[in-house]
Amino acid sequence: MLKKNKTTSTDKAKKVQVSPPASSFRVVVREVVKDKKALTAFIVIVLILLLTFGGSLFLNSDKVTEANIIEAYTGWFTDGHILGTDDGGRDVLNLLIMGGRNSILIGLGVTAVCETVGLIVGLVSGYYGGYIDAVIMRIVDFVQVLPATPIEIVLVTVVPHYSPVTLVWIISIFGWTGTARYFRAFVLSQRERDYVLASKTSGSSDLKIMFREVLPNIGSMLIIDVVLTIAGNIGIETSLSFIGYGLPPTVPSLGTLIGFANDPVNVVNRPWLWLPATILLLAISLSINYVGRALQRAGDARQREN
Repeated sequence: MLKKNKTTSTDKAKKVQVSPPASSFRVVVREVVKDKKALTAFIVIVLILLLTFGGSLFLNSDKVTEANIIEAYTGWFTDGHILGTDDGGRDVLNLLIMGGRNSILIGLGVTAVCETVGLIVGLVSGYYGGYIDAVIMRIVDFVQVLPATPIEIVLVTVVPHYSPVTLVWIISIFGWTGTARYFRAFVLSQRERDYVLASKTSGSSDLKIMFREVLPNIGSMLIIDVVLTIAGNIGIETSLSFIGYGLPPTVPSLGTLIGFANDPVNVVNRPWLWLPATILLLAISLSINYVGRALQRAGDARQREN
């Protein structure tokens, strides 16, 4: 009888299967799917990317910005213009597609530069600590206290051969500091971990430890910061274009379209000039924010959806 019970217990133990831990990608997908707001936001982002980048493939940038005064200020669904035309007779829908694409590209470009610089600075500062950390952080503090917007306006005005690429570098001058502080905090918490000390003992170089040992352990934080930073950088470009110091006048932008709202007549009588761009910018910002929150929960087990 005892032998039979032992056999039964052994069989039950064999049947128990320990599921392997979910991969980071599966955790992210699970969090986005469980959160209906995040899932909706992700779908909205995909649709916006299809509209802007997919739609721009069928447009000629020179034709989009070509003026036709005869058709100026046509309203909604008039003469084949779904969203009407602006003061130069340019189709607002085409400007919205090209402007949305340009604003997103500027946001992505600034994010790429800021994340690269900020990541390297944060890794070096947090890994070495001490005197090196103190010097780097004082430089970061100095850059952060500078009035970014007025300086950007001056640079846009005085820089020769101004172009969208120039705008990316101008915005990036001030955008990397927050990213550097963000990654420095995580690296400081990793520098005394056992795997780092073991790598140092084995004779690994500092560069190898930083980029092959520490960096993979903060990879999820990098993804989260990239997603959230994109929305902020799109907003910065839009703000500069709104006041006339963003993209060149010949390059469509969401900020340029929203800038039509500066005229009270346009606000009341011509909402097709500024309202679609405002809604598109709001949709981009909110959608990225909701997806970013889901990514934050995916990176922190204590915040995950049950």
